[in-house]
Amino acid sequence: MEPIEAANGLSFRVGFSGHSGHLRLEPLSTAERANPLNSVPDFILPPPFIEETEDSIKAYIEEKYLRPTLDIDEFSPEKAGRDWDFNWFDKAKVPLEPSLPRSVVVPVWELPFRRKTKLSELQIWEPQSTEVDISELTSGVHDSGSLPRIAGPPKDFLRGSISNRPFRPGGLDDSNSFERTLPDGVSNGKWASELVDGGSPQCVPPSFKQGLHLGDLKAHTCSWTVYKEQGPANSLPDERERLADISVQFDDLFRKAWEDDKTIDYEEGTHLSETTSTISEIETHEIDLEGSACPPGFPLLDEILSIELGGVASESMKRNQNNEEQHELWAVTTDEGIADHFHELVPDMALEFPFDLDRFQKEAIYCLERGDSVFVSAHTSAGKTVVAEYAFALASKHCTRAIYTAPIKTISNQKYRDFCGKFDVGLLTGDVSLRPEASCLIMTTEILRSMLYRGADIIRDIEWVIFDEVHYVNDAERGVVWEEVIIMLPRHINIILLSATVPNTMEFADWIGRTKQKKIRVTGTSKRPVPLEHCLFYSGELYRICESDAFIQQGFRAAKDAFKKKNAPPIRGTDGTKDGNTSASTGGRGEKRENFTRGKQNKHSDSHNLVKSSVNKVGNPGNGNGENKWGLRRSEASLWLQLINKLAKKSLLPVVIFSFSKNRCDKSADNLSTTDLTSSSEKSEIRVFCDKAFSRLKGSDRNLPQILRIQSLLRRGIGVHHAGLLPIVKEVIEMLFCRGVIKVLFSTETFAMGVNAPARTVVFDSLRKFDGKDFRSLLPGEYTQMAGRAGRRGLDKFGTVVVMCRDEIPEESNLKHVIVGSATKLESQFRLTYIMILHLLRVEELKVEDMLKRSFAEFHAQKGLSETHSLLMTMLGQPKRSIECIKGEPAIEEYYEMHMEAERLSSEIAESVMQSSLAIQFLSPGRVVVVKSQSDQNHFLGAVIEAEAGKKQYIVLVLRPDLPSALQNSPASSRLQDVKVAEFQQGSFLLPKSKRRAEEEYDSAFSSRKRFGPIKIELPHCGSASGMSYEVRRVETTEFLCMCTTKIMVDQVRLLEDCSTAAYSRTVQQLLKLKSGGSKYPSALDPVKDLKLKDVNLVDKYHKWNTLLQKMTENKCHGCIKLAEHMKLAEEIKKDKEKVDELKFKMSDEALQQMPEFQGRVEVLKNIGCIDADLVVQLKGRVACEMNSGEELICTECLFENQLESLEPEEAVALMSAFVFQQRNTSEPTLTPKLFQARKRLYETAIKLGELQAELGLPISPEEYARENLKFGLVEVVYEWAKGTPFAEICELTDVPEGLIVRTIVRLDETCREFKNAAAIMGNSALHKKMEAASNAIKRDIVFAASLYITGI
Repeated sequence: MEPIEAANGLSFRVGFSGHSGHLRLEPLSTAERANPLNSVPDFILPPPFIEETEDSIKAYIEEKYLRPTLDIDEFSPEKAGRDWDFNWFDKAKVPLEPSLPRSVVVPVWELPFRRKTKLSELQIWEPQSTEVDISELTSGVHDSGSLPRIAGPPKDFLRGSISNRPFRPGGLDDSNSFERTLPDGVSNGKWASELVDGGSPQCVPPSFKQGLHLGDLKAHTCSWTVYKEQGPANSLPDERERLADISVQFDDLFRKAWEDDKTIDYEEGTHLSETTSTISEIETHEIDLEGSACPPGFPLLDEILSIELGGVASESMKRNQNNEEQHELWAVTTDEGIADHFHELVPDMALEFPFDLDRFQKEAIYCLERGDSVFVSAHTSAGKTVVAEYAFALASKHCTRAIYTAPIKTISNQKYRDFCGKFDVGLLTGDVSLRPEASCLIMTTEILRSMLYRGADIIRDIEWVIFDEVHYVNDAERGVVWEEVIIMLPRHINIILLSATVPNTMEFADWIGRTKQKKIRVTGTSKRPVPLEHCLFYSGELYRICESDAFIQQGFRAAKDAFKKKNAPPIRGTDGTKDGNTSASTGGRGEKRENFTRGKQNKHSDSHNLVKSSVNKVGNPGNGNGENKWGLRRSEASLWLQLINKLAKKSLLPVVIFSFSKNRCDKSADNLSTTDLTSSSEKSEIRVFCDKAFSRLKGSDRNLPQILRIQSLLRRGIGVHHAGLLPIVKEVIEMLFCRGVIKVLFSTETFAMGVNAPARTVVFDSLRKFDGKDFRSLLPGEYTQMAGRAGRRGLDKFGTVVVMCRDEIPEESNLKHVIVGSATKLESQFRLTYIMILHLLRVEELKVEDMLKRSFAEFHAQKGLSETHSLLMTMLGQPKRSIECIKGEPAIEEYYEMHMEAERLSSEIAESVMQSSLAIQFLSPGRVVVVKSQSDQNHFLGAVIEAEAGKKQYIVLVLRPDLPSALQNSPASSRLQDVKVAEFQQGSFLLPKSKRRAEEEYDSAFSSRKRFGPIKIELPHCGSASGMSYEVRRVETTEFLCMCTTKIMVDQVRLLEDCSTAAYSRTVQQLLKLKSGGSKYPSALDPVKDLKLKDVNLVDKYHKWNTLLQKMTENKCHGCIKLAEHMKLAEEIKKDKEKVDELKFKMSDEALQQMPEFQGRVEVLKNIGCIDADLVVQLKGRVACEMNSGEELICTECLFENQLESLEPEEAVALMSAFVFQQRNTSEPTLTPKLFQARKRLYETAIKLGELQAELGLPISPEEYARENLKFGLVEVVYEWAKGTPFAEICELTDVPEGLIVRTIVRLDETCREFKNAAAIMGNSALHKKMEAASNAIKRDIVFAASLYITGI
């Protein structure tokens, strides 16, 4: 633009500024004068600001922000020495933090084998740095809302708060819930012209009432002239595309400013550093291993970094799937070449190990170095914990956090002890919170789920989440927690999954990858570090039946032979008896005397003979009356003693004996009262250890019967481990077993899951267990988990697994299935809970449907949605077919709908008629009927031959024109025709055909016989007569389409017994005559007029059917010459429409399996006031979100009905024990009157909630719902404990084991904390104080004794 000359001689020009197009004036230099020196002043003033230097800026920042100043009034000389009771940090004036920078300098991460080390002796890698936008660093931790969330108070940093929004889960970025809507007018150019014309901005910032006011802008008139090169018409679209590529519009500028992510210029990506200009030999090897090529034109660095190690699937999967399907898989197996070149690929390890790593460990560590998620599947004790340790080391190195989750509290405590000396470790469980500020946190999975739902700020710092024992996802009660946590994890968190060997590892990893939209590297090993041998123990001998996963037939047959030999009947008749009868009659008495004598001899004999005699007694049912309880106990003790002596001779101790009953574990250990397996030094070690461990208990708790009994067993080298033991007792047993001083340990299956304590041998007391519902055989996965405890790595060459056989030898098929069978697949246990729905409804951007879609249960359905979508698009893209009517506007659609409705009503009427008792009277022999065909188009005409007595079946002859000719002459009919003459009655004869009359040919002497003999033909019987195929078969009443008004004459004897060709021909001819009149079938019996049926629904359907038939006759399509053709076309159009509707339904949320349950639960929440009609969470819903330990609805209703208001703190906490106690069958507690009324009221509340859920369609029984969620077995115990009663006395009030009492009270403390938080939300200060007092009342003595794993010993 040319400069504009102003009046005063100043020059300026007009231009646009920024993205908004504001006008700006830019002054130009003044015109030169004749003598420029005259304009120079005589004196030049100094600059107003001193020139800033690096040191001055640094000094200013330190003085302003880094050095807190003291208040002159508070720290004046007058007050010196007068007031020293104050907080220095409160008195100091600390200025507010400066605003966050927009960019920051961060180091550039490189692959370990590509790092350039500094040329020095230490060989330190110095990373290069680059400046990045601060938003890119926090892009992984998106909030679930449109606005970024500020950090909460420090008290909520770890656990979060119910008022926080959860972070956006990874993989949900493609959801419609998170789409950011642009303001109106962005897609067109109206906003710019409106701004120039003086209009107000259309974009109003959130929480602002109005937009930015730009003042009064004057309109600037301008015109744009666009010159286009003339060309052919077909080149116009290309010209438009070229102009669109090179033009810059206001919309483009605004959109670029609006987008969150900053685009990277192509020019910056083309410059490569010198460190990446060459490819090492290891990289070349990787490229060869991968065998994948990159698109041409990519930079060399992009080509290298785009290589994904490992194959997508196995070779079989690669052959069965094309390249596109391989690209869609998210589960990727690691490459075998990683382990061979591990030290070159990872030269600078974050953690060094004192032993050689296995191949799967090296592969997993390399994937962690690359920042990938890993799924490790290996047997028990194979070394999966190495991967978790390396993740901890990486988190410490990267100054981030790592979380280790365990399914049970015992694993958490043990891992805390193992990791405490290596890393900066903290522990978070329901009742313990140790060093939560640590970089490596160990917690239960439920706590991590709560942190995710409550939006804890610590989530921002997490880099790794380690899921140990992932196969626990199969647990029916708690398996849903793993799926929830995996779905809710933000995208910046990497996942490490440690699992036992499962057959569907790739499937589960593929689900996680699709859910989180990231590749999951799968590695592991099926090789055991210590191989196992499996044996049967029977009659004092061990029979090896399996070794290295190979079943040994010889060992199993030897055990079978021993069983047969032992249980063979004795040989009699050689002891002077006269005959066999005398021997048999006195056999019982002789056996009884023999067993009694044998029992007396075995009193001082060896254990082998004693066990042999006892087994014979148990195995022989004739001796059951001679057994008593003492005898069984003695035989059981002898059996265990015999096994332990056998294992001790073979040096197979220590041994873990798995018994699937707490009582059986205790009884088995008590039976070994005379067994001593420890030396004097081991006894001393056990005594000193127990004294130190139990010294933290007060006097009365040290003398508990359970503690004294366990100490007596431990001194003899025998231990017991199950859920009924006190926590401190279980920890003592675990630690002593790890030290090797416990030789025999009777345990339930929880020992295999919770404790890392391998043994030399594992023994199975039985291969059957009670799972809470019924007895069943062990699953292969359960057997493998427990058998994996056999064999100590580095100590044993092999581990031994023994199966006890008492009365019989298990079947070979059962043993093979359990021992070498495939492990249990990982299956989804996902289910909807009210607390999950409420947490997701708290945030509008998170939808419950998204959670349902991404569950493992919906994985296969969601995986095929892409194919469903493409099929739907294909069908929608097809041209629509139309029906051209020759009579004007087509009405075939209406006629087709009436026809289909008439067919439906006709079939329903016929079904109702055939099921009525009156219709049976009409199904007499000779009745013409229509039998349904599979094609539902051409039904079969037939006649009833006979009704079978006692059955709702009829023998019917039907015409079958569709049968092939090969079936028309059945071998059975010809065979019966040959033998028919031999069965004629005496005195009967046949006249020659020329002398017979027409009626005699059919009604001969045979027709006068009554049908009383058996049916001589084989049903179904096929044949041909009069040019028509027929079939005689049995027909159910439901197969009849209708009964006709016509009856024909049939000869039952000649048709069913004689198989007369003439009889079949005469019957077929009669049926063909009925079809000769032009009608397809004879007229049917009218259900109202003929059958006299008076059912209201049937009569109504009958009248509707007649009305439809009348309308069809009035339609113009009726009788049209193209009716059949158009009906077929209308049917095809209808099927296509139904197919499209079906595909749309599959694509919608309504197709989700649990969508009906979700809708029912939402209605329940609306009815009780947790949410309103718009699905907005109300106060009651926020309170329900706090209830994690008990059933959320019952707990919430209990609070809002003030059921705890009239109770004392001790009574309130006793009543609350019903929420957390889990054992069903207990002794009836003795309650006070107030507690009895409170219990009754709470139970009625649960019944009312159960009835409401049942009314709204949920499959819930009110009584079962109340019994499952409220168990009052420990109300009296907790009440006495809260009042201060010693633990030894409260144990006498119930038959519940001591361990379950402690567990319930510990969980009850967490429930008190939840009720206290709920009271704060409700504003109920009285309830808040009551819950705090109740919590303090139960937190004492042995129940809350510190764990030995945490405090040490």
